[in-house]
Amino acid sequence: MSNLLKVDNLHVYYGSIHAIKGVSFEVNEGEVVTLIGANGAGKSTTLNTVAGLLKPKQGTIEFEGKNIVGVPAHKTVSHGMALCPEGRRIFLQMTVQENLEMGGYSRPNSEIESSMADVYQRFPRLKERYKQIAGTLSGGEQQMLAMGRALMSKPKLLMLDEPSMGLAPILVEQIFDIVKELNHSGVTILLVEQNARMALSVAHRAYVLETGTISMSGDAHELAEDDRVRKAYLGES
Repeated sequence: MSNLLKVDNLHVYYGSIHAIKGVSFEVNEGEVVTLIGANGAGKSTTLNTVAGLLKPKQGTIEFEGKNIVGVPAHKTVSHGMALCPEGRRIFLQMTVQENLEMGGYSRPNSEIESSMADVYQRFPRLKERYKQIAGTLSGGEQQMLAMGRALMSKPKLLMLDEPSMGLAPILVEQIFDIVKELNHSGVTILLVEQNARMALSVAHRAYVLETGTISMSGDAHELAEDDRVRKAYLGES
């Protein structure tokens, strides 16, 4: 299994606030790796830094062996990374199809049609609603659209930031089924998720973030059985 993403000694600041303090982790090709932790632990900050939306003060981020620190977010997409952001951030006034077309901006025009066909096959609900204004979709459909838009660039690494946020339990199950399906079809996934139980159930490996540092890491299923994780993140005493 080859190394796709390697983050080493990452330090990120918001002004004088030291948000990420020496975080190191890696994602191998074909894996689902999850970052779990409480609100404010630094999960989304880490993901946004990897995606190029934030610049670290120190540390390296290697993607396929190349240091991509300083590469702007719109260029990381061309490198083969795609971020499905927290809160979905779809274009509410555009149709479903227009949103998907925006996701494929880095692909040659000749490939847009096949990418869209792939997304519609994976998300039949979006195909049914391709002319619908995105802002009128349900929360679950908007999340599917955000994931579909990210997949339009045919990423080697798909980064998902809180995909279950604000969704009813039945929709959370659906979204995580899609995550598993995507991974089985060959997509490598880096997942940030507040719902630690679901995240650990779909991941191969996991890292626990606490106030900007990694406190634990290992096999996801083993961590799900760890008493400290069960007590702190799975609501078990």
